[in-house]
Amino acid sequence: MMVPGSKLPSLITPSICKFTKLLLKKIRISAVSYTNTKPFLYGINHTDIINQIELSLDMPSDCAQKLIDNQVDIGLIPVAATLNLPEWHLVSDYCIGAVGAVNSVFIFSNCPIEQVKILQLDPESRSSNNLAKVLLKNHWQLSPQLVTGAIDYSQSTDENTAFVQIGDRTFGKTGSYPYVYDLAAEWTNFTGLPFTFAAWIANKPISQEFIEEFNRSLQYGLDHREELFEEMDMRPDFDLKDYLMNKIDYPLTHDKRKALYLFLDYIKEL
Repeated sequence: MMVPGSKLPSLITPSICKFTKLLLKKIRISAVSYTNTKPFLYGINHTDIINQIELSLDMPSDCAQKLIDNQVDIGLIPVAATLNLPEWHLVSDYCIGAVGAVNSVFIFSNCPIEQVKILQLDPESRSSNNLAKVLLKNHWQLSPQLVTGAIDYSQSTDENTAFVQIGDRTFGKTGSYPYVYDLAAEWTNFTGLPFTFAAWIANKPISQEFIEEFNRSLQYGLDHREELFEEMDMRPDFDLKDYLMNKIDYPLTHDKRKALYLFLDYIKEL
């Protein structure tokens, strides 16, 4: 029985309000904007997960920096960037990986790798620059001068200068240089393992329910690559279908996880 003049008790306590806000808050995700991510983006945009997230598309180094700066909760980031995170979690069964040659991560050179005196690093890369360093030290046992931020870094005509380049900018370029080294293939030659270039990483715990739905969205995109190809502009100088069906290997397998942690160990020893 209510006492005259009293107010109705509130049914919404502060703790319930806080929980409701957490439920309504969208997961912030940054994804790499390269072609190799298009199957993932197709799945995200064609399933309900798109309504649960705030999605931004970035170059790999910016994607990683957003996760480091806590501007996003999950990023499809170069795996080397995990070394700059105080806390990180693998939150998907999928990655950007390769079993052997990937056909989009290279050292382009005017001379054999043994004669390279200067290696200019890719300004858009973290993992691939580090992969080049790891291979130079441990696989080729070389120590050329490494240059970061070179002006027109990919235009050098010097006989003993080479450069790292990744992603869409490499499409159709393998015939333009006398010496071309696919870094995923060289990693496999060195370790016998596949390679993981980028993985879906969170900087905080993410609910298992969301992870499971996110995985279903990514798998949807992989299952519908033929539909994706109908929306894409094909190139006369590069086989995009072969690239997305065969060269990029998306499942984050046991061996790819093993390779990821081995790669991080090698980076720490640089």
